[in-house]
Amino acid sequence: MTGGETDVCVLATVMQAIDLGFSIVLPIDAQCSTSDGEHDALVDLFHKRFGAHLEATTTEELLRHW
Repeated sequence: MTGGETDVCVLATVMQAIDLGFSIVLPIDAQCSTSDGEHDALVDLFHKRFGAHLEATTTEELLRHW
């Protein structure tokens, strides 16, 4: 899952995907936000709170395993 506004659109989509039981791969370097601090906080949240539901990775790692 990629997209703009890590702390708004991406977060909302991730939460819906988790609720629906989807497997989520989140290339962190393919996300952006208008606030670096908010983006960083969400990346930290994805790792710490939702690590069992998603895999946070880089685009390079994703393409290497694809």
